[in-house]
Amino acid sequence: MLVRRLALAIGLVFALLGVQGPEFAQQYRQRLAGAIDELQRVVAEFDAEAGSHSLSPAEAVARLQTNADPLARERGDAAAANQSRLGRLSQALVDLRDGASVGRLWTFLADFDPETASQTLKDYEPAAPTTGEAFIVGAVTGVLGWALTHLTAWPVRRGLRRRRERLAALPPPPLLPPAGSREA
Repeated sequence: MLVRRLALAIGLVFALLGVQGPEFAQQYRQRLAGAIDELQRVVAEFDAEAGSHSLSPAEAVARLQTNADPLARERGDAAAANQSRLGRLSQALVDLRDGASVGRLWTFLADFDPETASQTLKDYEPAAPTTGEAFIVGAVTGVLGWALTHLTAWPVRRGLRRRRERLAALPPPPLLPPAGSREA
């Protein structure tokens, strides 16, 4: 009986933690969109600077990366990294927005940006989302917690059951004569 109650409590805790996944992914998507907006601004500025010197963005990056000045090389590397990251984050956002409800969680786990995820975690506020996705994830994680509790408790319950069976199979102890009586 205690194991059943414990399993139910642990299942509920898992469910509460599980529904935070879709909420975190939603807050991550919002932050990701903000990061993309800022990267688009930075890349557009660089592209405009390159254009003002009659260079394509790729030519400007190549010129900076081959410059003898270490500061210029670092600027070229940063510009190339910004362009690459913008493309990667933009594709991840499209995948997150276009994915099926629970499939978005898999997309999030497969393609998440560590920097954006870290910043999201710093500002994350738990919530109880009421979407179908959250109910599915909550139910799955709740059942998982319940099952793990039963699986973990199974060897203990089995050992206790065997011990009770062994004790029940033993012959009853002999009765002691009442105090004060003598056997001759």
